[in-house]
Amino acid sequence: MSADRMSRGARLGVLAVMVSTLAACGTATVVRPSGSGGASSTPKTSVAQPGKTVRVQKGDTIYALARIHSITPADLIAWNSLSNPSTIYPGQVIRLYPEGAGSGRVPTTVVTAPRASGGTTTTTTPVSTTAPARSGINWRWPADGAVVGRFAAGETTRQGVDIAGTSGQAVKSAADGVVVYSGAGLVGYGELIIVKHNEQWLSAYGHNRKRLVNEGQSVKAGQQIAEMGRTGANRDMLHFEIRYNGKPVDPQQYLPAR
Repeated sequence: MSADRMSRGARLGVLAVMVSTLAACGTATVVRPSGSGGASSTPKTSVAQPGKTVRVQKGDTIYALARIHSITPADLIAWNSLSNPSTIYPGQVIRLYPEGAGSGRVPTTVVTAPRASGGTTTTTTPVSTTAPARSGINWRWPADGAVVGRFAAGETTRQGVDIAGTSGQAVKSAADGVVVYSGAGLVGYGELIIVKHNEQWLSAYGHNRKRLVNEGQSVKAGQQIAEMGRTGANRDMLHFEIRYNGKPVDPQQYLPAR
């Protein structure tokens, strides 16, 4: 999903989300809800803080917490498996690191917290081009058209595939699932939809002209969920991502050959 991007992922995690990205998508600039002080930029990469959590206070939003703790909204959503990132409640504990951190599993890009001397160390761990695990999901292509942008491991602006098409063309859910995000709050993704397929797998659909589904709605594989467009892009196309535990994987390793 452009100049600034949900680290386009990293931003979707689920938004994951869910959703850590989502150039058609680069580093994300998050538009904060009205009344929260206008637009605010999130970092290009997340500062994972293994073992650290934060307790939600009245008035907090996932976007504000992400900005304060130098974590992309998508990563924060994915790391906490938030089914509805727009709803968090006082007293809720939010993890500031991915599940499994410290036990051999690390996020795609980790920026360690500043050391006592004030310095910051950045370590980039490229995502393997090998499929992580069998998804058990019968994936379908979300739109007809030529692939004009391909996935590149470790590159925040290439966390999915771009499928060319025409304005108004059908965008379909790649598998059965539940819509966990439907909105335009992530600059660079345009009109974005995120579908959660199970606890590990999500898919994201960006640059739509019109969204046809709402958050919480169940969708079936092949069901039209949006109309293709160019919101947040310079041409009519669909930016499509598949995420495994909040991390982008190459969609073409899962989609049927064509």
